Amino acid sequence: MGSWSGTRRVRDRIGAACVAVACLLVPLCVLAAWAAFGLADTGRYVRTMAPLATDPAVREAVADAVGDEVVRELETRTAGDAAVGPFVRDAIESFTRTDAFRTAWEAGNRALHDAVLHALRDDAPSAGPVTVDLAPVTAQVKQRLEADHMPYAHRIPVAHTDVPVVPAEEVAGLRQGYRLLDAAALWLPLTAVALAVTGVAAAASRRRTLTAAGLGTALGGALLALAVAAGRRLTLADLPDDVHRPAAGAVYDALTATLRTASWSLLAVGAAVALTCWLTGRPVLRRRRGPSPAPPTATPAPATPTNART
Repeated sequence: MGSWSGTRRVRDRIGAACVAVACLLVPLCVLAAWAAFGLADTGRYVRTMAPLATDPAVREAVADAVGDEVVRELETRTAGDAAVGPFVRDAIESFTRTDAFRTAWEAGNRALHDAVLHALRDDAPSAGPVTVDLAPVTAQVKQRLEADHMPYAHRIPVAHTDVPVVPAEEVAGLRQGYRLLDAAALWLPLTAVALAVTGVAAAASRRRTLTAAGLGTALGGALLALAVAAGRRLTLADLPDDVHRPAAGAVYDALTATLRTASWSLLAVGAAVALTCWLTGRPVLRRRRGPSPAPPTATPAPATPTNART
């Protein structure tokens, strides 16, 4: 009996260890899959960023950034004509509400993503920063402003200027991180599933181990949701003062929407599995204990025979 009890304890410990490691890997699996299959897909990235073209904070940030640059160029070409500024800013703000702006926004995001992805997947050593040519986007803006008869719109320069988006010193680190996540997106889920199956199969108390696996998965989902929220706070806090924070927050929320959905899904599925195992285990315990013994009933005393008279 003692040997059997010791074997059960060893099996439960092995199962608990495997399940615990599998639950720790679940949030990492989601992060790796999000980076490798979500952010690394240009079409999916462009579709994710497309709705931001109608976000007021993003439109305001784009209007400020593009307006300042265009005004600076026009003032140089028009001998410092200060009257140009209000016309340009009003025209660009109006432009951000058009379908042409949404087309330009998608084109700019596609060019940006293609440039960054090419740098991350290129095996050649980086000789400089990652740059993107926004001349096609500027050309669309100029065409729209000319159609609106904005003064000096024909003087807006459309030059092929490489705009740096990733500093040269960060390219190597980002490339290594991307390759690590790309590989982890394949073997991390397989490892987590193998450990979970092994843990449940090896445990003597499989129902209890499966309940623990559900609770661990729910905890992993909650930790992932907290990590996304903390990442947002830290990301916005580290931005330079000249960056439009509401627009940056909108971009962060759009990019991490899949992570938030996945975290709540893990929380719900894990809690449902744990609750189901707990509820289905209670009747089994009652059946194993068997029915309660009936209370003893008093047995009637045997009748005393009467002595026959002789």
